[in-house]
Amino acid sequence: MLAKRIIPCLDVKDGLVVKGIKFKNHKVIGDILFLAKNYSINGADELVFYDIAASADNKLLDKKWIYNISRLINIPFCVAGGIKSINDAALVLSLGADKISVNSPAIENPSLIYELSNHFGSQCVVIGIDVWFDKFDRKYFIYQYTGNEDKMISTKLNVFDWIKKVQDLGAGEIVLNMMNQDGICQGYDIKFLNKIENICNVPLIASGGAGKNEHFYTLFNETGVSGALAASVFHNNIISINKLKSFLLSKGINIRLC
Repeated sequence: MLAKRIIPCLDVKDGLVVKGIKFKNHKVIGDILFLAKNYSINGADELVFYDIAASADNKLLDKKWIYNISRLINIPFCVAGGIKSINDAALVLSLGADKISVNSPAIENPSLIYELSNHFGSQCVVIGIDVWFDKFDRKYFIYQYTGNEDKMISTKLNVFDWIKKVQDLGAGEIVLNMMNQDGICQGYDIKFLNKIENICNVPLIASGGAGKNEHFYTLFNETGVSGALAASVFHNNIISINKLKSFLLSKGINIRLC
């Protein structure tokens, strides 16, 4: 069985790492290179960088920091932000990223997933999906342009249909971002993740809700996800990655220690 992955998530805007709550009210956390190196040293299995304004502003992510990160850390990292073509992806990968992630551009042009997978291989094509649970309608809605509060919109996509489609088109991994849970540190949406697992045949990464060690344990113990994405608990030094991994190992979770 593959080891479960612990993946710090770094939202990037104007070259700095920021963090919001439920994808809103972002505040500056710190320097992207300092945080990347710190997480790499302290046990992260990989890193994910989202240039959160790129797609909403119809531009490719700021490329300046990608090469510097590739020279600084020795763990895999994934980059997202306005990647709309093979040329965009090739540039990002040439600068040192191991994977590219697409979200809003894939919603706009689903064939992009096939093009990227066919050209680079599915192993480096990640699809991000931002989901909001409407408590009144009791339905899950996929959102687009979530990096900009003013441009964020709800799509008409059915989340289960979309997950099936991106797999058919060649997605090698899916990151499911639960917007309701984001930044509030109250745990992952286990019930929903279990539903998604039933239709997901590629590695599934859970994002949104981590607040304490037990949340990671519950996630890995009660679902079959491949990894846990988290931000606030790491940015705010609530959880040490190495200590988290030791805790999970003591509870019988297959985790890789550094």
